[in-house]
Amino acid sequence: MNFTLHIWRQENAKAKGRFETYTVEDISDECSFLEMLDILNEKLTTNKIAHPVCFDNDCREGICGMCGLYINGRPHGNDDGITTCQLHMRKFHDGDEIWIEPWRAKPFPVIKDLVVDRTAFDKIIQAGGYISTTTGGVPDANSIPVSKEQYEQAMDAAACIGCGACVAACKNASAMLFVGAKVSHLAILPQGKVEALDRVQKMVCKMDELGFGSCTNTYACEAECPKQIKRQNIARLNRQWIGSIFGNDHKK
Repeated sequence: MNFTLHIWRQENAKAKGRFETYTVEDISDECSFLEMLDILNEKLTTNKIAHPVCFDNDCREGICGMCGLYINGRPHGNDDGITTCQLHMRKFHDGDEIWIEPWRAKPFPVIKDLVVDRTAFDKIIQAGGYISTTTGGVPDANSIPVSKEQYEQAMDAAACIGCGACVAACKNASAMLFVGAKVSHLAILPQGKVEALDRVQKMVCKMDELGFGSCTNTYACEAECPKQIKRQNIARLNRQWIGSIFGNDHKK
């Protein structure tokens, strides 16, 4: 399979970016999207055509959330419930033109080419996305009963890998789905309820401080989330926020 790639090249956050066009040939349909970019970079460096294209990647197993790319107008490309590293070239047609861009959001400044700085997500977690506890012996696993419903809801929310696709998909660059997932997976469980109201105040305030936009309920975030995090987590976040203002614990 042969492809024409239009790739965003940018030296740093302050530099003016532009699309540059490259071609790749004889790509197997079993090749992953990132492997295809590896082949391109080998061609660029071997033939001294240009500097290799910079892009984020780590585990390449859909777990780490590093490989966020905007491909043909969609975060992570033209498939549902996957990260970029799980996208394979069989999803394209021979001769296709493919447009590849970094995430587009003010809180995610471009570092170089397709790599963006997602430190903003780390700062939101540091603001309150944890459970405080004293050190000591490890408690028995069954010392705090958790219902099956609670467990499943918490685990579904905890599946968020913080890739930033929700922000990239949102017209306002809102991080509500990410923050909602991180608030939910802690607030649903008994261990996280003690700090629930304080947690949501700190995380929402940090989200606003970092420049993320407001949610307008278009649900593009849910549609493009590779882990299919549900918008119900945004509703739970809003209830937690209201509860933190009025001093009531709205956790349901």
